[in-house]
Amino acid sequence: MRSVDEVVAALRRDPARTAVIVDFDGTLAPIVDDPAEARPLPDGPPLLDALAARFGLVAVVSGRPVRFLRAHLGEGPVLVGLYGLERAVGDEVVVDPEAARWGPVVDQAAAAARDELPAEVGVEHKGLSLTLHVRTCPEHADAVAEWARAAAPRWDLAVGSARMSVELHPPVTVDKGTVVAGLLGTVDVDAACFIGDDVGDLPAFGAIAEFTARGGDGHRVVVASAESAPPLLAAADAMVADPTAVLDLFRALLA
Repeated sequence: MRSVDEVVAALRRDPARTAVIVDFDGTLAPIVDDPAEARPLPDGPPLLDALAARFGLVAVVSGRPVRFLRAHLGEGPVLVGLYGLERAVGDEVVVDPEAARWGPVVDQAAAAARDELPAEVGVEHKGLSLTLHVRTCPEHADAVAEWARAAAPRWDLAVGSARMSVELHPPVTVDKGTVVAGLLGTVDVDAACFIGDDVGDLPAFGAIAEFTARGGDGHRVVVASAESAPPLLAAADAMVADPTAVLDLFRALLA
């Protein structure tokens, strides 16, 4: 396990040839009971803007829709939403062409979830994906997971898991790993990091590992908590305690 100071030193060596890629929930924004209320820590957006002005690539890759990310983070970093199904290109939100046709299907799944699941379960309809939240009602976690496993074949959707939630999304070969690999393929960088906190970030960690195997200086940083999945902790090169510590890492990169 590396220290944060070691990671910072490596990433500061040549900022113009370095990529800084981060998650949103649990990384830039504290985890909250109501996902709609999640906000980045106040210093997060200006620090991302400052990093974007100095580093070769700065990006936020999240399960959130791009419009949500843009509303709360501005346009300094590259913004990729819904695990890669959407991305910001200028003023537009560009949707993965394989996923675009699945909007009406996800609409049907969201309506069924609201009708068939307990009222306490949070049904977050993101347009091209659906997240079912049980943070405020963990007693329903098993039932929600079972419902999702049964519902997925009804609409030919794929099932994913996250912290205190289950997701349904189009069965396309896009995830944070393909996004991070694609981003790193568009810039000429020698060093890169991904900072995340959930199992959905494991593919991104995998992409950083592949970058390292090709000779790059890769760093996988986990925001550790009592909810951290063991595979995520095992894959990490370094750990920070919370989103506040992520911003401290940003400040160190800019110092």
